Amino acid sequence: MRAGRLRTGLKGWGGVGAMALACALAVLAALLLPMVHAHGGGDGSDDGGHGVAHGSQARAAQECTDPEKQTLAPSGDDGPTIDEIRSREGEKRKLIVGVDQNSYRWGYRDPNSGGDAELEGFDIDLAHRIAEDILGDADAVQFKAIPTDQRIPAIQDGRVDMVVRTMTINCDRLEDVAFSAPYFRTGQQVLAPKSSKITGYDGTLAGKEICTAAGSTALSTLEQDRADGRLPDGVDLRTTVPNQLDCLVRLQLGEVDAVVTDGALAASQAAQDPTVELKGDAFTTEYYGVAMKKDADDLVRRVNRVLEQWRADRAGGWQHSYDRWLSETMDDAAKSLPPTPQYLRKN
Repeated sequence: MRAGRLRTGLKGWGGVGAMALACALAVLAALLLPMVHAHGGGDGSDDGGHGVAHGSQARAAQECTDPEKQTLAPSGDDGPTIDEIRSREGEKRKLIVGVDQNSYRWGYRDPNSGGDAELEGFDIDLAHRIAEDILGDADAVQFKAIPTDQRIPAIQDGRVDMVVRTMTINCDRLEDVAFSAPYFRTGQQVLAPKSSKITGYDGTLAGKEICTAAGSTALSTLEQDRADGRLPDGVDLRTTVPNQLDCLVRLQLGEVDAVVTDGALAASQAAQDPTVELKGDAFTTEYYGVAMKKDADDLVRRVNRVLEQWRADRAGGWQHSYDRWLSETMDDAAKSLPPTPQYLRKN
């Protein structure tokens, strides 16, 4: 039973040295506080609610606004990153893409397809499209399934060329990786059993245990809201998992009361399990982007050109993939389309 679990908290510091450090931190916080207020909440909100992303650092809030626009203008020119990908020989001449294999209709293996089921879904369609543009072959792509909390390390370590995995563009992540222009719009929502008295991201979550994926924007949003006093009393955030689908399993087993994740993913999970449903409206606005290494400017520009072409293609582009994979689980394509790209970084 959850009530019987051991709860571990922060231990007291104690000691003269710790007291001195605490005083120094308090003075520093007092000096920085006016700067933070002078720049507003820094959440990028344009609707009076939660912003596109919840950066936890004042510096990120000051230097980064509209993170979905912090990308390079599209270009079809080659460069060192693309040349390196093309120089791979034989069977290794493929685009290496980090994806999910457990997100229904985004990146997953259909158990009903028989044999060695291939990865398919909305994100998978986009990865094939990028591979076709760079290597001239839509199938010249090697998929690597990576958990949520390994998306950025996989890029930084060079294990993948890019990540196409329902990854939200936000200010904190822009310090570690580069993003393409957005290709999908969503927002955080609550998923809970239909029989639950939870009604959304509100007071009905008080005293409830919520599951989130480690390294997700859902977790950082909830932690920031708790620090800011916006989270209902007694909400338990201890349950984090490597992959988002693990939260659905915890919910099905009755180990948690609710899940918080992107509405796009929550809708797919609700389609998998008819006993759960989305509770309330989305309480953030977020955008998915393709993540790459920070210095891979040529690749970022090329992906942005692919995205423009994908959206403009009425026969087999964005709308086609949406209709095939997501129309049954999402309310309306118009709610999911990202804004017309605006490129703040021209060169």
